[in-house]
Amino acid sequence: MKQVFDVAIIGAGHAGLNAVKEVRKLTDNWVLINGGPLGTTCARIGCMPSKVAIHLADNFQSRRRFERYGIHGADALALDQTSALEHVRDLRDTFVDLVLANTTDEMDDEHLLEGYAEFIDAGRLRVGDREIRADSVIIATGAKSMVPSPWQERFGDGILTVDTLFEQESLPKSVAVIGLGPIGVEIGQAMHRLGVDVTGIDHGKQLSRIPDPEVNRAAIDILQREFPVWLGHESRIERCDAGFRVYSGERVAEVEKLFLAVGRHPHLGPLRLERLNVPLDPHGVPMHDPETLRIGRLPVYLAGDSAGGIASLQMAAEQGRIAGYNAVHRRPRRLARKTPMAILFTDPNIALVGQRWDTLDHDRTAVALQRFGPVGRALIMGQNRGVLRVYADRRSHRILGAAMIGPRCEHLAHLLAWAIECRLTVERTLEMPFYHPVIEEALQDALLELDKELSTRRQPKRFALFGRRTATPTPAGA
Repeated sequence: MKQVFDVAIIGAGHAGLNAVKEVRKLTDNWVLINGGPLGTTCARIGCMPSKVAIHLADNFQSRRRFERYGIHGADALALDQTSALEHVRDLRDTFVDLVLANTTDEMDDEHLLEGYAEFIDAGRLRVGDREIRADSVIIATGAKSMVPSPWQERFGDGILTVDTLFEQESLPKSVAVIGLGPIGVEIGQAMHRLGVDVTGIDHGKQLSRIPDPEVNRAAIDILQREFPVWLGHESRIERCDAGFRVYSGERVAEVEKLFLAVGRHPHLGPLRLERLNVPLDPHGVPMHDPETLRIGRLPVYLAGDSAGGIASLQMAAEQGRIAGYNAVHRRPRRLARKTPMAILFTDPNIALVGQRWDTLDHDRTAVALQRFGPVGRALIMGQNRGVLRVYADRRSHRILGAAMIGPRCEHLAHLLAWAIECRLTVERTLEMPFYHPVIEEALQDALLELDKELSTRRQPKRFALFGRRTATPTPAGA
């Protein structure tokens, strides 16, 4: 059976669904091909269920502060893991239903084809017994958790990933989290707070890819107050009576399960991309224009996690829109790169914004450091561990980037990303309104420190009347 379309989109995740939105503005002759369960990665296994688990874990962890507030009975509180995981799945299903209700649920059989696609050539696909011909093809097949083949063969029955964790009826008594990138750190801390004996292991010396040495040290110190964090050695695994024995250098832990967070790779294998006769990178991703997303001179485009790089829902959606537009227009649009931002929903939050520490010209960069210890709002919340580092250009005084670990840094990260995107200077940012007492005062103090350093090269000094705040409460009526 042969069918002909203007555009075929492979994958119904955020990138694929946003590509559909662009394509259908110009033509109704398109098809969305999806293998596996419907619902985006974010809704089914990624952003949303993990944040539900983190929220549950943080709420249960808050009992440890009750005594200092005069609240008694915290020791009697207990967590029903089965009910907690059921709540995660219930909300997960709600998120998936919300996605489907506004997208694939509204598609008829002519536009939504369930099955796995493979290329015959650049203009033809095979899906089961159907042959699909399309003037343009968009690949938006997402990514999947990487499990090294030797480990899968030898230890597969004891391996958990973010793809499988939330399907468990209960959590293991103990687990080794191997890979302390964003997923490993978030899930590792959440499992620890939900009652699992966690050991975190990574072969690198940076926690969650934090390049700033001060922030990295602070993050390691804060996290290992909760559970062991072993860095700098490759992991070696063997079976034992308890389940698994995991070695990292001279250290060893016996655990019931292994949670692997060693990366996610584009899910491209079933597509038979070798039939396109284009060069592939070491991960099997076709070489493509990063701005137009086009593969060579073929009418084939890559979008979302399938294009490689660090996963981001916002980037996947934007790439989907660009690929969808370019698939039906002769004059291509180009992907506009926005200020990079990464946020971990750990407690406290970890965030990176703008230029990374390891890409800065340090001779031309002014750096300010602000600790959250004396920040009044952080003290009130009982969450005053952490540090904020902000970078600015010495010549233009523009804010370049920041790295941080601290309370509610998800909000500070956005403020700094907006300032960088708008090319604001330190002085202009300080002219923005700030309230008291708020976490944003940590950012204000860091900017004041930068202004002080930068002002040594100019006259007159600005903001000299601003004093540094302490945690001393404001008198009533002040």
